[in-house]
Amino acid sequence: MDRQVLKAKEALDTLIKKSRVHLYKPIQIGEILYHSRVYNDVDLDDLESYRKTSKHWRDDVTIVLLGRVCNSSARFQDDLFNENAVPPRIIKILAEENERTGGAVEAYIYSRFTNKHSQLADALAKCNNATKEDFSLTSFISAFRDEPGLKRSLDKVYEVIVYSLFSTLVESLNLQVEVSVDGDKLDILKEFRDFAQMVMCLDINVHKSKQSAKVYRVGVTNAADRGLDMYSNWGPAIQIKHLSLDVELAESIVTSIASDRIVIVCKDAEKGVIVSLLTQIGWKSRIQSIVTENDLVNWYEKALRGKYADILGDTLLDKMRTELAKEFPSIDETPEIIRSRHYERINNPEWKVNTLSLF
Repeated sequence: MDRQVLKAKEALDTLIKKSRVHLYKPIQIGEILYHSRVYNDVDLDDLESYRKTSKHWRDDVTIVLLGRVCNSSARFQDDLFNENAVPPRIIKILAEENERTGGAVEAYIYSRFTNKHSQLADALAKCNNATKEDFSLTSFISAFRDEPGLKRSLDKVYEVIVYSLFSTLVESLNLQVEVSVDGDKLDILKEFRDFAQMVMCLDINVHKSKQSAKVYRVGVTNAADRGLDMYSNWGPAIQIKHLSLDVELAESIVTSIASDRIVIVCKDAEKGVIVSLLTQIGWKSRIQSIVTENDLVNWYEKALRGKYADILGDTLLDKMRTELAKEFPSIDETPEIIRSRHYERINNPEWKVNTLSLF
């Protein structure tokens, strides 16, 4: 492998290493290479000939491979082509090498994808095969934190952990939320009776409304998002942050959430840093509380093996399994869109493609 190709491979490897298990960006590169090799419909000297189209090629694969498509912002997706990622000049080198090797670079990308999912399956087994008597939250988190191929997905794992616990406790407590109108303001309620009925479920005869408390996950976000992770219908907004913070990131957490009751979930070592930074930028008053990993471990221990484990334990684990299955869909067999390419026939030592790992 010549020096130029080696540098291009290093850029691709860096992209794969930085990617979460879904590998949207590496798959997009793979599809550009595939279309260039098979259909010759890519002008490698013109980024605009494939910048937008390659997103559709990627989505065609990921919808059958993962059951989803990339929902990140257009700007975040286009970062793929930045100089510090895999710019067009690198893509051209990879495409020429891919052509020379009969698709070995494509096969390499999908081999790395399946390797990550093999690691993921091992980590998820800690939850899927556990019972409330033997599940260890610390061990489960470590399976992601200590594995380089999964570390980038730890934020989503944290979301699942927090959501599963919070929603289990809220539902088990039968927590209720009540909205009522001040008796002195009934004239305003009467004036806006249609608004009150449509938005607040109140009217001139019913001044109070009660509903079950709920916790909601906002949904899929990308690594560049600093916004809301979860919210409740009784007030607090919940931000999960296991990464180290600086002033800029701490500020972005608070400014991106339009709430004066924010709950932050973080590693124990980050709590003091967060408090200091938020005090420094004058927004500590907007933080309702800071939940640490140690708090989560203690609450899981109580829920799974404490006094009320018979009520909470199985429900908590079931919620975790359900949310993990949504977040990290399993791959039982190779979809036709990939199988038809016969990557298993490629044997190129330079790219070290393990054809046995291709699904």
